[in-house]
Amino acid sequence: MKNALSFIKQIPFPAKGICFFILVLSSFSLRAQEFFQLGSLFTDEMVLQREMPIAVWGTASPGTKVAVSMKGKKVSSRANADGQWRVELPALKEKGPYTIEISSGNYKEELKDVLVGDVWIASGQSNMEWPIRSTDFRETDTAWIGKAEIRLLKVQPEMDYMPRQEAVNYGWQRLTPENIENFSAVAYHFGKSVHKNSGVPIGLISANLGATAIETWMSNEVLKEFPQFNLKQTKSFEELRQAFESGSESWSKEDYYTGPGMQEKWYQSSVKASSEWKPVEVAGNTWESMEDLRNFDGAVWFRKNFDLPENFKGDSLDLQLLQIDDYDITWVNGKKVGETFGRHNHRNYKVAASLLKERDNLLVVRVFDAGGIGGFTTNAFWGNELLWGTWEYRKGKEISPTEFDAPKLPNASPFSSPSVLFNGTIAPLTALGIKGVIWYQGESNELRAAEYGDLFPALIRDWRKQFAQGDFPFLFVQLANYREEMEQPQESTWAELREAQTLALQEPNTGMGVAIDLGEAGDIHPQNKEDVGKRLGMLALAQAYDRDLLARSPQYKDMELQGGKILLHFNFVGEGLQTTDKYGYIRGFQIAGADKKFYWAQACLQGDQIMVAAPEVKVPVAVRYAWSDNPGELDLYNSAGLPLAPFRTDDWSLSTVGRVFEDVPRF
Repeated sequence: MKNALSFIKQIPFPAKGICFFILVLSSFSLRAQEFFQLGSLFTDEMVLQREMPIAVWGTASPGTKVAVSMKGKKVSSRANADGQWRVELPALKEKGPYTIEISSGNYKEELKDVLVGDVWIASGQSNMEWPIRSTDFRETDTAWIGKAEIRLLKVQPEMDYMPRQEAVNYGWQRLTPENIENFSAVAYHFGKSVHKNSGVPIGLISANLGATAIETWMSNEVLKEFPQFNLKQTKSFEELRQAFESGSESWSKEDYYTGPGMQEKWYQSSVKASSEWKPVEVAGNTWESMEDLRNFDGAVWFRKNFDLPENFKGDSLDLQLLQIDDYDITWVNGKKVGETFGRHNHRNYKVAASLLKERDNLLVVRVFDAGGIGGFTTNAFWGNELLWGTWEYRKGKEISPTEFDAPKLPNASPFSSPSVLFNGTIAPLTALGIKGVIWYQGESNELRAAEYGDLFPALIRDWRKQFAQGDFPFLFVQLANYREEMEQPQESTWAELREAQTLALQEPNTGMGVAIDLGEAGDIHPQNKEDVGKRLGMLALAQAYDRDLLARSPQYKDMELQGGKILLHFNFVGEGLQTTDKYGYIRGFQIAGADKKFYWAQACLQGDQIMVAAPEVKVPVAVRYAWSDNPGELDLYNSAGLPLAPFRTDDWSLSTVGRVFEDVPRF
C-alpha cells in the first residue's frame, strides 16, 4: 500500500484521482476478504475422525455464503449474525489422502494431504507435556518416520473465563525427526503403538501444560457442582479488556495513579537511599508476615540494584516477577517496562537491552494492595534470580480497601485458576470429532487427593458431555513412584492421589496405565515415557480397537482371613501373577490390626493369590500395597508384564480428607 501511494504521487492530476479511486476499491475488496477465516484447526496434513460426520467451521461477514467440498460431496452454509459459519460433511471410512476445498466469494483454499483416521487428545500436566527431546529415547527408524500415517498438532495453552471458539496452534505436522523431538513423548509412543498394531491413521493433539491443577481443565458448567470454586465471572478476557480500555468501566483510577511515590518519581535512579527505605526479602514474604505492613493497604515501593548476567547477549532481558497481590507497575532504570492488574496473573516483562547497563541497574516495583494479602506471593524458586536477595521498600499512598473500587480485568493463573485452561484450550476442540483422550495429571493436586477423587470422575463425565460424542475412551496414567523410599510405613499423599485416580475406573470406558515401576526417586519427570505410552496403547487397542489382549494391570479384588494371615485375590492376572524371586517372596506389602498401625509384611505368592502376614500383627484386619510416595523396587506382574496396581483393603480416613480448593495466593 505504501509503495502504491508513492507511485500515485508521481501521476498527473486528473489521472491521479482515477488511480486513487481504483486503489480504494481494491483496498475495500482486500478488507472484505479479511473477514473470511477458516477455523484454526483446519490445515494441510490434518487427520479427521473416521466414521463420524465431519464438521468444518470458521468466521466470515454475516450472511456470507461458504461452500466446502470433499470426495465429491459439496455442502454450503451462510455465516450467522455473529459471523460464525459451520458445515457438516458426510462421514468417511477410507483413509485417503483427501483434498478439502473451501470457497466463499473470491476466497478459495485447498487443504491437501488430509487423512481420515482416529484423533486422540493428549492432555494433563508436565509428564504429558514432556517432549521426546527431554527423554533418553531417540527415534532412529527413519523408514518408520517416512511411512507412518501419524500427524501431530500442538495446541498452545490459552486461558479465558468463557469458552473460546478457536484454538491457538502450530498447524498439523507430518512425522519428522524434529517434529517428533518437540512433541509429547507419552503421546508419541502411544500413537506409534496404536498405529503399528491397528494400521489406522492417527492424529495426536497435544493440549497440556506443566504444573497445572485439575480444576484448570474443568468447565465452568461442571465446577458449579462444587461450591468451593464459587465461579462468578460472566465475561471473557477480551470483553473485560475492551471495557477497561474504552473507559466504560468505572474504577478508582485517580487513587491508583496518585500518591507521593508517583509525584516524587521514586522510580528514578536519582532517588537516594534514606532511613525511610528499609531492607526486605520480597519473594513469598507477604505483607501479613511483616509487622510494618500487616495492616497496610495501598502502595508500597520496592527497589533493588542488579547486574546483567555474565555473557549477556540477548536483545532483551526476561524479567519474571511471578504473582503480585494485587497490582504492580514496574520500572527499570527509570523506564516503565510493565504494569499488571490481578493477584493471580504472572508478571513476565521483557526489558530492551538498550535500556540496560552492564552493572548497577535499578529495578523498582510499586505494589498496590486493595485489601487482604499483599506483596510478592510466589516463592522465588519459580522465578529468576532477580527476585532473590535483599530489596528495599518504602510505604507510599495508603487507601481504604472498602472505598477503593477495583478494576475488573482478567486475573488468572494457568496453573491454578479454575476452568481457564478448559475454556481457552479444550473448549475450542469440542466441535472436532475425536476417538478418545489420554490423560496424565495429578501431581499438582497431591495435597487435595480426597477432593481429586470427586473432581477427576466429574471431569471425565463433563468432557464427554462437552464433546457430545458418547462415552469415548478416556485413558489415564496413575502417578509413578517418586521421592525417597520410606523406612517405615506412614501416610502418603502421593498414594492417596493414586487411589483417587483408581476410583475413576468406575466410569464407563476408562482405563488406567499403572506406572508404579517406571518412576525415579529424584525426578518428578521420569525418563521412561516409552513404556507409559505403550501401556496406554495396550488399553486403547483392547478398548477401542477390539484387540483380544490383556491390557489392564492386576487389581485387588477381595481378601479372606486365615488365622493370623490374610489371603488376597486379584483381577486381571491373565495366566497368573509372576515374580522373579525364586521363593516367591514379594516386597511392598503392609499389614495392620485393629489399632491401624501398619508394619512391613511378609508376602508370598500362592498361585494367583498372595498370602500376607507379620509377626507384630496377631489379628490382621487390613493390607496395603505400594502405599507410599515411592515403594522402592517392586517385582509383581501379570502375564502381560503389567505391574500390580497399588491398593488398600481398609476404608480408614486419610490425611487429605477435608482439604479442598481455596481462593488464596497460589502458583
